[in-house]
Amino acid sequence: MKRRLPALLLALLTVLAGSLISPAWACGCGAMVPDEASRIGVDREASVVRWDGRGEEIVMRFTVGGDARRAAWIMPVPGRATVGLGDAGLFPALTELTRPVHRTRTYFWPRDTDWPFGGDRDRLVGAAPPGGDPSVGVVGRERLGDFDVARLTATDPDALRTWLETNGFELPDRLAAELKPYVDQKWEYVAVRLAPRDPGRALSGELDPLRIRFDSTRLVYPMRLSRLARTPQSLGLFVLADHRMEPASAIGGAAPEVTFAGRITPTGPLAALTGGKPVFLTAIDQRFPDPSRIDGDHELRATARDTPYQRAVYRYEVLTVGGVPAWLLTVAGVLLTVAGGTALLIRHRRRSGSA
Repeated sequence: MKRRLPALLLALLTVLAGSLISPAWACGCGAMVPDEASRIGVDREASVVRWDGRGEEIVMRFTVGGDARRAAWIMPVPGRATVGLGDAGLFPALTELTRPVHRTRTYFWPRDTDWPFGGDRDRLVGAAPPGGDPSVGVVGRERLGDFDVARLTATDPDALRTWLETNGFELPDRLAAELKPYVDQKWEYVAVRLAPRDPGRALSGELDPLRIRFDSTRLVYPMRLSRLARTPQSLGLFVLADHRMEPASAIGGAAPEVTFAGRITPTGPLAALTGGKPVFLTAIDQRFPDPSRIDGDHELRATARDTPYQRAVYRYEVLTVGGVPAWLLTVAGVLLTVAGGTALLIRHRRRSGSA
């Protein structure tokens, strides 16, 4: 989470028909739900995933629009989570690292946009986020910037839905059914209320990044809840691990596309996230034209080789020599050669005729 990494999946769930702004990006975190009388849309969501083989850390940043003064989402996690604010500097740093390189390719003969046929024009080719039911346990609750965060356990998906409703949010009926696989696996949950520090201010613009950590011996990204989305979704991930990573399957979406892969030496905010050690960065984009086909969570695995990759944007221009088009020099040379040969032939004939 386009970046647009990333870029993660965003599943926006409607409370009433037409109650949400259609999102441009998706959030793998789960279900974002405004209060009943409000509208909210996530214009962009970017996510960074750090995994070292023992634990996983996810940093999300949402850019939202709408008039909601309160909203919430829920993210299933495979283990006990800690939650804090992330460093907003992560995202500009990763954008700069994964920026396409610019290269120039030349061609010999002029095209219709070159002199003498027309003017110059560049041609670009890209190589392209407390209830009373004993079935729900509140592990902890913190206020973090514009977030009110509750860490929950649940043995009953309906009880979890009731807990959220009791705390002020009405959820779609289908959510409880989609939560059941996580309940069966004894996952836990991070419930986040997006609540501005100024109670009268609507949620708008970039929110504080949120950091979630949990133990995991496999790199998993929760996405099952995104099958509830009613519009096409996009996923963008920046993955920091020991090796180049790839999704084990497409889980019902288009084929995942790697937009960057390479070993980096982190500095600044990235060094704080990785402990300053060299790490392999993989940027992955994926689209889900029909979210209802999503059939599980993303599990990412190391590729057979740590092959580097970086997108390139090519600028095509006519080949020149000393600022003069090579084709023009060639044509001029040929004409001069022909003219010289013709002159010699004429001179030879004249001498022969006068002999």
